[in-house]
This record gives sequence, structure tokens and C-alpha cells, in this order.
Amino acid sequence: MTYLFSTVTSPKIVYIPKGSVFKSISHLQSEGVNVHKIDAFILRLLGQPQQGWIDIKDVNMTRIEYLYRLTTAKAVSRAVTLIPGETTEIFLKQVAEELSLDLGKLHQAYDLHARLKEGNFAPETYSIPNEFSEEQLIVHLLNESNKKMKKMAAMYHLQSDSAKWLQIVTKASVIQKEAASLSDMPFVSSVIDNRIKKGMRLQMDGTLNYGEFSHQKVTARRIRTDLSPYNTYKNKGLPEFPVCNVSEEAIDAALNPKHTDYLYFVRGKNGEHVYSSYFSTHHQNIVNATK
Repeated sequence: MTYLFSTVTSPKIVYIPKGSVFKSISHLQSEGVNVHKIDAFILRLLGQPQQGWIDIKDVNMTRIEYLYRLTTAKAVSRAVTLIPGETTEIFLKQVAEELSLDLGKLHQAYDLHARLKEGNFAPETYSIPNEFSEEQLIVHLLNESNKKMKKMAAMYHLQSDSAKWLQIVTKASVIQKEAASLSDMPFVSSVIDNRIKKGMRLQMDGTLNYGEFSHQKVTARRIRTDLSPYNTYKNKGLPEFPVCNVSEEAIDAALNPKHTDYLYFVRGKNGEHVYSSYFSTHHQNIVNATK
């Protein structure tokens, strides 16, 4: 009985992941809460713990009270979704509006904690505690994204903080912006590789949909006047950094392109891309698409 009434010290707001009670206890241990494996058995007798961010009200309480609160506490979070291909600039504006946060403080926290200017976030639906400050939110999103990036990189025997991985994510971001569908991604990846091998500029509009320009139509004037490193009409090779936040599918396509000799593509009337290996064919495809 003494064990049940020993004190547990915990943050008021805790995160409980989906899964078994053993996974819940293991996660709490990793966060520094003084719970033990035996608590999982006690918790199973009390009921199923809540999931997501929950408010357990007190910082210190008896063990039995704490475990009971895990099963009855109310959720204190809202969901925010980062869409694959979206830029961080647009995403932060979305977060500021949906969660009533200060956009300037979000930018300040991002600049302080993000490793790269773009491509740090892993697109997904995130559960965000209502009481999070702007800096806490940014740190949480970056930490969760970093975990996912490390896992993805490890699948390909790479380090997520390496120059090689940055190049892969950068290529994936161009694919993400250009592809008409998931099945289209390996073909776009192939065109990127083929053009780079031949010393051709990529000349892809999607690279100019960076930052605040994420949803803007790329015009001839914009191509002439944009002096950023993202302008692949002026600069050879991939941009120095990602254009947007990328999905697992785009990363897979970057690493596993289709084997083709395609150098060109244009979006056809049906919304799908039409590929070609010669400019004369490409020109005709453009004519057909605009008839």
C-alpha cells in the first residue's frame, strides 16, 4: 500500500501516445516522470489512459491519484495539419491563425531553433496543447519532425543531419512541388537527374514557389526578375536548400527515380504530365495541352 501512496512528480500537461499502457508508462519515463513498469499493471486495472495532450491538474500527487488521473483527465489540445509541399512561411501563418498565436514570435522561435531555413518539418497532423507558447510549439514540431526524419534517413542508411540527406530532401522538395500525383513523382525525379547529368538547368516553376510565393503562379516576368538561389531557370542544379516541407513519398521518389531518358514534361489537359525526351516533341505536347 505504501507504494500506491508514494508521490509522483509530473508536469501538469503531459502527452500520452497511442498504444498500450506499457507504451504510455515508457513514454512518461522518457519524459522524466518517476513512474515504473509495475505502474502499467496498476493502470490496466484502473482503465485505459487518455491519449494526446491531457491536463492532470496537479504537479505532485500520490501514485494512485496520478494513475487514475491518466484515465480521466480531459484533452487540452487542438490539431493542426501540415500539408506535403507547403512552405514553412505559409504553415506558420496557418498556425498563427488557427491557434491564435503571434506570427512574429513563431518566426523568431523558428529562426532560433530550426537547422535549415526550409524543409525542417515533416508533414502530418499534429496535436498541439492549448497552453503552448509560440516557442514551445516550434520546439515541439521541430523535435517531432526530427524524429521522423532520423527514422526515414536510417531506412536508407543515412544520417538526417548529413549533407547527403539535405541534398535528398532538397530534390524531394522540387519533386513535391512539380509532381501531379504520387505515381508521377518517380518520373519527375528521373527528369531532374537526367537534366543535371546533361548540364541542363532544371527550369522548373515549382522551385519558384518558395516561401511566401508558395501558391503564386510563376510568370515570365517573375522568372526574369527573381534573383534568389531557388530560380532554376537562372541557376544550374538543385537549389541550395529545400523549397518546401516534404512527404515520405517524395523522399522515396528522390532516392528511387524511374529509369528513363526523359528531359521534359508538361501538364496535359487531363491534369497528368506528358513526358518527352526531345524538345521538338515537348513543344508539340505544349501545343496540344493549350489547344
